[in-house]
Amino acid sequence: MNLQSRDLDRQPSRAEAEAALSLLRRWAGGATPEEIGALDPLVGRLLPGQAVSNYPALARAYPEDFEVDAAYRATMPDLQNGPASLIRGLPRQIQHVGISNFRLPIRFHTRAGGDLTLETSVTGTVSLDAEKKGINMSRIMRTFYQHAEETFSFDVIERALDAYMTDLDSFDARIQMRFSFPMKVQSLRSGLSGYQYYDIALELVEQSGVRQKIVHLDYVYSSTCPCSLELSEHARQFRGQLATPHSQRSVARLSVVLVPGQRVMWFEDLIDMARAAVPTETQVMVKREDEQAFAELNAANPIFVEDAARLFTEQLHLDQRVGDFRVVASHQESLHSHDAVSVLTEGPTFAAASLDPRLFASLHHAG
Repeated sequence: MNLQSRDLDRQPSRAEAEAALSLLRRWAGGATPEEIGALDPLVGRLLPGQAVSNYPALARAYPEDFEVDAAYRATMPDLQNGPASLIRGLPRQIQHVGISNFRLPIRFHTRAGGDLTLETSVTGTVSLDAEKKGINMSRIMRTFYQHAEETFSFDVIERALDAYMTDLDSFDARIQMRFSFPMKVQSLRSGLSGYQYYDIALELVEQSGVRQKIVHLDYVYSSTCPCSLELSEHARQFRGQLATPHSQRSVARLSVVLVPGQRVMWFEDLIDMARAAVPTETQVMVKREDEQAFAELNAANPIFVEDAARLFTEQLHLDQRVGDFRVVASHQESLHSHDAVSVLTEGPTFAAASLDPRLFASLHHAG
């Protein structure tokens, strides 16, 4: 027995290993798949042509008739909702995690009483506790789709937010909906009309139990430089020299927090406020008389970018439905190779020491 034990402990030589391998291949060549599997499935890889295959052979045709039941679903792995032991990196609370830019047609009310169905880009996020691995992203979409057939208002968005906060067991959450809102506008003098499209976003935010409703509007207008206008007139008056002031397409992004308990703030209401502040909105339908009128309108309303921020602020202050707000203006200069920009905030909601590095670049509208 001692001799046998010493023999078993001895390291086999290469020649002995080759002989054993040859013997195993001979056996496997005449064995059934079941016999190979009973011994060791890996033996199947020793056969010619099977060196990189798995055993047993896997089905390669898509199973059209396969149906998932509750029992099968319970066996499926779910790493995203796994235990804290699966967390990679430093376990810290994440303020926002979710999905962005899933699109679907949404029906909105208009001020005139009709409905519009618009392609809408939706972002939905929730907070994530430090000890949780992740969230089920598809639950946000599934929850939102439960409300997608309704005509949307902030009340409907709130119901969607409540549903997925409960479903995902989260304490903070956000829904943002972006779309292009059409509104028919009249030309200045010719009597023509056409559709102007406004980039609008609705945002519902719940943070530390406080819920805010926010509306964002991008308003595109022409800004004539007051300094350039005066210099052009100086050239005409003193030297008889024809000169034109420089003006440029400009964009203001108005972001307003709605005061609870006030009457409805229609999209058209916020557009009207922007137009009252700066009437030189870019035109849709234009004949010669409209082009001349637009030149006169710009000359009557020359503005620096600082003026624009304060003029929009003046209009927002007049409406009791508006709480905190932010005005971001960008005059995309035709004189300079850079833009002139301004930011004016009121209230703590939009106050920030840092700005998104791409904020002003996002105000460029291609038309």
